[in-house]
Amino acid sequence: MATAGYIKKLLSVEEYSFSVDELRRETGKTDTSIKRELDRLSEKGDVVNLRKGFYLIITPRYSSAQKLPIQLYCEKLFKYLDRKYYVGLFSAARFHGAGHQQIQRDYLLTEKPKLNDISKKTIDIRFFTTSRWPDNNIQIKKSDAGTFKISSPALTIADLIHHQTKLGGINRMLATIEELTEELTESDLSKLLSVYPNKSTLQRFGFLLEVLGIEEELQEMIYAELKSENFFPVLLSPKLEEKPGAVHNKWKIDVNVKLESDL
Repeated sequence: MATAGYIKKLLSVEEYSFSVDELRRETGKTDTSIKRELDRLSEKGDVVNLRKGFYLIITPRYSSAQKLPIQLYCEKLFKYLDRKYYVGLFSAARFHGAGHQQIQRDYLLTEKPKLNDISKKTIDIRFFTTSRWPDNNIQIKKSDAGTFKISSPALTIADLIHHQTKLGGINRMLATIEELTEELTESDLSKLLSVYPNKSTLQRFGFLLEVLGIEEELQEMIYAELKSENFFPVLLSPKLEEKPGAVHNKWKIDVNVKLESDL
């Protein structure tokens, strides 16, 4: 079977990516022959080499963008890499209806060690790692290519706050967090609180819920968890050379940035 024939077969069952190993196995062709065919298909824009040994199939619908939505291939990519993953941060927020930030970049969280970011002409993927895998707050969603994993609203908010310095700061995400709170449930938050290891992130989470005027029951759930052990003053926006000063709220947050939502 020719490479183009195998690609056609994949598309017939709604698969939009493949590995070179898979191609070798299914077509019986030599590496030289496969490379030649893939180079030709790449030049035509029919496939894109996402990372070594793994390709995306660009259908006519996505030919002008020369990229695919992340949900069409992330599950297969991470099976190929043999790594845990979930779609997170601003990418997850978009799936939860918080699409206020029109971002072209995709965000994925994985186990350590961190994967290298992918930055090609049309594809921009940033990888983040998490120290404790949050099984409780990973949801399964359906896509045209099957299913994919995504952070729940509670985990998405926590991850955004935790990684704020790498994502443009707290004000860049404040409107997104506000929109995400519309999807935040007690059950989701309770699951997060039962395992979430980062106390300072929870302090900021609770403080922001209070500032945004979100349900007091949700605020109290976070506060009850914090109160179960000692917790200490932290900066709302972490700064390397700055230590928290006087705090005037129950969350022990030193508000060192002026909050401005662009909603």
